[in-house]
Amino acid sequence: MSTPTPRPSVLFVCVHNAGRSQMGAAFLSHLAGDRVEVRSAGSAPAGTVNPAVVEAMKEVGIDISAETPKILTTDAVRSSDVVITMGCGDTCPVFPGKRYLDWRLPDPAGQGVEAVRPIRDETERRVRALLAELAVSPTA
Repeated sequence: MSTPTPRPSVLFVCVHNAGRSQMGAAFLSHLAGDRVEVRSAGSAPAGTVNPAVVEAMKEVGIDISAETPKILTTDAVRSSDVVITMGCGDTCPVFPGKRYLDWRLPDPAGQGVEAVRPIRDETERRVRALLAELAVSPTA
């Protein structure tokens, strides 16, 4: 009898955890379902998710209106296989054996939904590429 392969875990990090990291986590959750453990956090979380980001995600059928920004913890990094910073200059504790990626994406803070759409679309493209690297087929 073979042992099940453990689910990979991915942590998306951005300073405020209100835009890019929320989009990355939402796309990964949407596309991977329960086959990937998904987290997002920030070193200085905002009070709410950016409304333009919520609107842009709603346009592609993903509702993140109930999400709330979370504080980045050492445990979240330690328990993740892949840690993705979103080009926001946030720093994470470094642990051996973890994969660290920096996705340099424009900051949607203060932008309207028109400016958020290309950031959203590039985030989705990168999440799909990550799924391929993790050998997880997207569900959508």
